[in-house]
Amino acid sequence: MTNLLPEMAEIWQKTLNWQPNTQQQLQFQQLYELILEGNSQFNLTRITEAEEFWEKHLWDSLRGIAPQMQFIDSLAAGASVIDIGTGAGFPGIPIAIASANSQITLLDSTRKKVTFIEKILTTLGLSNGKTLVGRVEEIGQQRQHRQNYDVATIRAVGPASVCAEYALPLLKVGGLAVIYRGNWTQEETTALHNAVDQLGGVIAVIEQFTTPLSDSIRHCLYLRKVAATPANFPRAVGVPTQKPL
Repeated sequence: MTNLLPEMAEIWQKTLNWQPNTQQQLQFQQLYELILEGNSQFNLTRITEAEEFWEKHLWDSLRGIAPQMQFIDSLAAGASVIDIGTGAGFPGIPIAIASANSQITLLDSTRKKVTFIEKILTTLGLSNGKTLVGRVEEIGQQRQHRQNYDVATIRAVGPASVCAEYALPLLKVGGLAVIYRGNWTQEETTALHNAVDQLGGVIAVIEQFTTPLSDSIRHCLYLRKVAATPANFPRAVGVPTQKPL
C-alpha cells in the first residue's frame, strides 16, 4: 500500500498564503516515497509517518523561506539558492518544487547522499535543481561559488555562528542566509551578532513560529549580507566547528 501524504491545502493557504498545485502535490508525494525507499540504505530521516513528514520536512522547509510567501515572489525572478548540508534534500528540494524559476544548488559532503539526491531530481523532473559534492569551507573559497548566491539555506548543521560562517561567504552582497532552528535564546543572539559582524552580515530578523500540527516552537534566523566577507572566511575544514566565532 502506498503511504499517502495529507494534502493540507487549507493549512498551506492559512499559514503560508500559498498552496501546492496538482503537479507540486504529486512531486511532494513522489519525494516522500523516494525518501521512504532510500531510508533503508542511507538512514536519511527518522521522520517517516506521513503527517509528521508533511509538517517537519515539507511545511517546515517552505516556512523558512516564505514569511507570507513573499519570498517565493522574489525567487520567481530566478534567484540562485544554495542549500548547505542538504542531507536528504531539505529544505532544498521542497524549495525547488515550490519555486520553479529559482535555481537550487544542493550541497553535501557525502557522495552517496548526493547520488541519491540526483535520483530524486531526475524522478521529480526538477530541472532547476543541481548537486554539488564538497565541504562548505572549501566551496566557500572557490571563485565560482563565493559571492555567487542570492539565498543560502542551512538546516540542522551546527551552532548558528558556524552556520553564518558557512553561508555568508557564498552570498552576494544583499543576499540572505536562512538558518533553521528549533529552540533559540537571547544568549545565542548575542553570540551570533559577534560572528555576523566579522562576516559582513547583519541579523535582519529572528522569527519565532509554531508548527501547525504538533504546535512545536521553531525559529528562523535571517542574516542579510551587507558587505564583502573577509577573505579568511570560511576558515579551513573543521575550524569553524572547533573554534566558533
